[in-house]
Amino acid sequence: MGLCLRFSYFAAMLSHTETIRVRYGETDQMGYVYYGNYALYYEVGRVEFLRKLGISYKDLEQQGIGLPVLSLDVKYIKPARYDDLLTIKTTVLELPASRITFYYECKNQIGMLLNTGKVSLVFTDIKTGKPIRCPQDLETLFKTHFGE
Repeated sequence: MGLCLRFSYFAAMLSHTETIRVRYGETDQMGYVYYGNYALYYEVGRVEFLRKLGISYKDLEQQGIGLPVLSLDVKYIKPARYDDLLTIKTTVLELPASRITFYYECKNQIGMLLNTGKVSLVFTDIKTGKPIRCPQDLETLFKTHFGE
């Protein structure tokens, strides 16, 4: 579990890894992790990613800022099973504007890629529900980590 900043020729990339052990209640009758649980695993990765940056959902909400999910895309490759230790890698490839997009890789304890995902969220004013730009302090924090 750690925050990693990588730079490539094309773009900066900020990522964080989090581990989650699959609980019995998260599996279906076939013994596979129920497909809907990956959205929850991604949320854990996203929340902890932001926490490592010094941002909490609670603080954003107290500032009147919401982050509802705009889209979720998952590509399932192999199933996870009860008691597997999953590594969720959460990555941000571009600076947030009115939206922020997180990319995910989920691997099991032997490093096998199980699925990939992408979740886009939109910054909103909690009172009005209308989209807003990324808060300046948050944008500045991301720019610091992206080296801009």
